[in-house]
Amino acid sequence: MIEQNTTLYGKNGRLRKKAGPLILVIAGLLLVIAGLFWIANPGAATAMLASQMVEVVNDRPLHAVHEMEPYDPASIPFLPEGGPQPRISASQTFYNFGSVGASEVVQHEFLIYNEGQAPLTISRAYTTCGCTTADISTTVIPPGKAARVRLVFDAGFHEEAAGTTVRRGLILENNDPNSPEFEIWTQAAVRAKP
Repeated sequence: MIEQNTTLYGKNGRLRKKAGPLILVIAGLLLVIAGLFWIANPGAATAMLASQMVEVVNDRPLHAVHEMEPYDPASIPFLPEGGPQPRISASQTFYNFGSVGASEVVQHEFLIYNEGQAPLTISRAYTTCGCTTADISTTVIPPGKAARVRLVFDAGFHEEAAGTTVRRGLILENNDPNSPEFEIWTQAAVRAKP
């Protein structure tokens, strides 16, 4: 005969009356832990939740580095006016890395969504400084889908950054007529070298 755990169940096999509050306490603790994770890292929590709800496209990748070429609207393949259009959005448009070491390399993932009715095309992507790079999982995002962006910041790239707060961006030139230069920004407080 297999003995039954009598902590939650009585000898008759039924759930004890005191077990209900115990189950509620355990469920409450799990919710508190999930909430603390969300508070500590809202970007990762949001991206993780969002990536489970939308398909992320992983073809035609693009690597973004610092460029000095000016914005050229003629190079963007806009769709004809009056027809279906793409609409770009992101899981976050700003992320604070917080305090980082003077030679530390940190990264964060974002999701770029196409909330429009036509394919979103990223024709060019570049960062605002050589200390920042980004990898984008695709250059064409169908309606209702997303691209993953991994942005990397190298605090040791510029020695003069030590002891300062720096702000770096990623610019995505795309065919959303309402936001052809979509920006994502990050910030880091670079600790002075000891």
